[in-house]
Amino acid sequence: MIDTVAPTSVALPGAGPPRFRILGPVEVDGPAGVVRIPPGRQQVVLASLLVEANQVVSTEHLIDTLWEDQPPDTSRTQVQICMSRLRKTLSDAGVDVPIITRSPGYLMRVDVSLLDVHSFADKVAEARALIREGSHAEAAALLRSAVALWRGPSLSGIPHRTLRTRALRLDEDRLSATETYLDLELDLGRHRDLVGEMNRLVQENPLRERFRAQLMLALYRSGRQAEALEAYRALRAMLVNELGLEPSEELRSLEAAILSGDVPHQGNSSADGDGGGPLLAAEPAVVQRFERPRQLPADTADFIGDESLLRSAEAVLTGDGDRHRAVGVVVISGRPGIGKSTVATHIGHRVAESHFPDGQLYCDLRGTRGDPDVATEVLGRFLLALGIPGPMLPAGLDGRVEMYRTLLADRQVLVVLDDAITESQVLALLPGSGTCAVIITTRSRLTAVPGARQIELDVLDTEQSLYLLGQVVGVERVGREPEAAHTLVRRVGGLPLALRIVAARLAARPHWPLVSMVHRLANERHRLDELTYGDMTIRASLSLTYDGLDRQSRRLFALLSLSEGPTLPAWVAGAVLDDHGPYPSDLLEPLVDMQMLDVAAVTSGGEFRYRYHDIIRLFAREQLTQRVGPEDRAAAASRLAGGWLALAGQAHRRVYGGDFMVLHGTAPRWTLPSDHLDEVLGQPLDWMDSEQANLTAAISQAGAAGLDEACWDLAVTMVALFETRGYLDDWEKTHKIALAVTRAADNVRGTAALLGSLGTLQINRGQPVRSRTTLTQAEELFQELGDKHGLALCRRDLALLDRQAGDDDGALARYESALQGFTGVDDVVGRASVLTQSALILIRQGRAAMARQQLAEAMEIYRAVGYTGGVAHTLRRMGQVQSLSGDHDDAVLTMTEALGIVRLRRDVIGEGHLLHNLGQVWAAAGRYDQARASFVQALTVREGIMDHAGVAVVRRELAGTLVRLGEPDKAAALLEQAVAVFVERGMTQEQAAAERELATIRTGGAAG
Repeated sequence: MIDTVAPTSVALPGAGPPRFRILGPVEVDGPAGVVRIPPGRQQVVLASLLVEANQVVSTEHLIDTLWEDQPPDTSRTQVQICMSRLRKTLSDAGVDVPIITRSPGYLMRVDVSLLDVHSFADKVAEARALIREGSHAEAAALLRSAVALWRGPSLSGIPHRTLRTRALRLDEDRLSATETYLDLELDLGRHRDLVGEMNRLVQENPLRERFRAQLMLALYRSGRQAEALEAYRALRAMLVNELGLEPSEELRSLEAAILSGDVPHQGNSSADGDGGGPLLAAEPAVVQRFERPRQLPADTADFIGDESLLRSAEAVLTGDGDRHRAVGVVVISGRPGIGKSTVATHIGHRVAESHFPDGQLYCDLRGTRGDPDVATEVLGRFLLALGIPGPMLPAGLDGRVEMYRTLLADRQVLVVLDDAITESQVLALLPGSGTCAVIITTRSRLTAVPGARQIELDVLDTEQSLYLLGQVVGVERVGREPEAAHTLVRRVGGLPLALRIVAARLAARPHWPLVSMVHRLANERHRLDELTYGDMTIRASLSLTYDGLDRQSRRLFALLSLSEGPTLPAWVAGAVLDDHGPYPSDLLEPLVDMQMLDVAAVTSGGEFRYRYHDIIRLFAREQLTQRVGPEDRAAAASRLAGGWLALAGQAHRRVYGGDFMVLHGTAPRWTLPSDHLDEVLGQPLDWMDSEQANLTAAISQAGAAGLDEACWDLAVTMVALFETRGYLDDWEKTHKIALAVTRAADNVRGTAALLGSLGTLQINRGQPVRSRTTLTQAEELFQELGDKHGLALCRRDLALLDRQAGDDDGALARYESALQGFTGVDDVVGRASVLTQSALILIRQGRAAMARQQLAEAMEIYRAVGYTGGVAHTLRRMGQVQSLSGDHDDAVLTMTEALGIVRLRRDVIGEGHLLHNLGQVWAAAGRYDQARASFVQALTVREGIMDHAGVAVVRRELAGTLVRLGEPDKAAALLEQAVAVFVERGMTQEQAAAERELATIRTGGAAG
């Protein structure tokens, strides 16, 4: 019985915000300690809301959870009563957490940092990053702290089937994390300390083979071979007697290795077991730095669909367990409003966790129509999501396809391509490995996609339509008017979108009989023109709902269509209405309630993201044209662009410490309340990253609206993100759009700013000739304008090109001019960047004292404004100066500090450079074991991002170190690999040097 569940135990009072725990008994920790949630339904409802925190939990789901098979007729009323009592229980205990009524159910808005399951996920994600970086001890400690969040079985004390299924999945995550930290600690040589813990885990999980294998390894490495073999035999006896199975191949191979004494010692197996870390292999390992993207849109809580169709699609995607098949491809087609995207997303969520743990990639191809390079652009996005930095992306389609398929080989990734038009859009986006699968949605039949299973969606049948209607308006209400309900679902033709809209309007007006909506819909159908796509039912439904909105909501609905990005942050509503109220999401709620706007996601801070359905957006734009005058449209578009400008400018200031190293125009800003700015921009680069699609769309939109000042200003401000995160494709695309706009408007300063920024992009892409031409054009325009800031930016980059070309004197002259320009406009970060860059020339010229002085000034500036990227760059240069001066120990400390910063900034290219530099410092100090370790780590990083030229350069230096360690054969093999890459890439100087070193090794001399 539900009422027998024990209440939560009492804990000591604690200050601070409430905390929520489901990893064990469900608990809420309030200001006065643990809140007593009455046993029974309140506990079940609370648990259901917490496991779906910040997501809508439908009333039907709660009913199914509470009563499982036979809910009473009053179940919906009882859920409402239970929700009311739960709100009061929490409120009385001083726990301020909103439980919001939101169709088709309820939503609990929780700061996820206060929910233990999210803390666990964050710790696991951070540990994975540490593992990729080689920080195994730190990763193991972090995973231990993550597992320590459990206070018993998840959701213990709640026996309901639905919640127990979720709890079992959570507990499996705990065991997986435990297995991982045990593997890491075995590699760290801590086998003696782990035996006791592993014995306990094996007793608690006797059939879990990985725990058994870990115990066998720990016993063997502790000199207890007989006990290791006995652990295997005990498991084998259990499996054979109870299940009629033999142990896995892995365990059988481990037993054989123990018997032969041929077990590899992967870690530091010192006698005391406290080794400093895993031993580095003598040869460079190819370890890919693989990110696990989670790009699927949110699932639909009250999804209705054909279960047999869903299972058929799942079988194609998963291969029914056959991982040696071709790529599973499902093409879902159907008319507008039929729910193709909803079905694709739902199927994706059903199979993602169990069959595609390495990630899910998603792209809405609707936004790429008319772009001939759509596949190249989308592959660029996917590769960035998979961890490849922008500068490493091949320029052409063929190179990106090769890199994409190489990355996905042997990985289990689901790719969802939404709203495709032609086969040419998707063919290059298909993985090459049968371990992956693809879902494609389209309005046409893509019959030329090889091996694809075609699924055409039909309208909902009467039973499904009535069920969906009942989910929204209430089963009792449908039951009172069965004839009207049947007529209504016939009138909308079984289209899910039309039915949801009609149902939402009825739900908002509980006093309306269903038959009144039948009559209204019939009348509207006679008065409306045919929708562009031919779906009169949708147009009729939309018109009915639109006419039922209040005046402000109708105006907002139309003005929101000005925004062309994939999602809408809440502040956009305030901008288009020029409403500076503190809660802009309140303006949007009537549209959400009436199904005219969808909630797309909830941010970690609890803010909602919204979006239009495609057809609803078309309808909204019709209303915008018909009902909003040109002046009002233009003013709203200007405010919208001004809002993005204000946010992007603030993000830039928080990254660089001020308006440094950027030019701004005269476009007006629409400023958000300061507290909202602080909330949105707490992590400015992460915010820009999350809004990248909206920001790039805003650039195009500003250009189309003739807002040339806003267009170029927003484009160059976005470079703070583009350059740091390596989004070079977007950098180029946005600037070309803006450049066409400024040239058409004869906007000279905007044109100069964009050309200067494009010149910097071309430096990042390794295109010095093109960059010099572009920067020279920008310099001439700034000279005509007398713009000191623009001239300083151009001359700094031209000096960099001079330096790279070996013209140190010319570079120093340009640097001096840039320095004066930055000083004249109080751009201290620009000044620091010149000091840091020119210091490298001073180092080459042997002027170490002056270089140190410049770097010290630059460091003082960067630390004062809080620009960590500049701090890392300056530390690297300082380390090089120290090494050249013979201060190798200081150089190691300095570069290690820089390495920590670039890792925190997720600057994988900088990480590769610094590990390479550390290897050079160790080699210069004659400490070749440490040099080898650093070079190997540099190779690991650069292999992971497919930086083939960088890998070849590091291999050459590692070869020199291996010669000094007495391993000439390995050195020769590395040099042969490096030479092959140098030849392929046309790196003639590097090729000649490597061939000389290889010849020296073969004749018995020393390389380098």
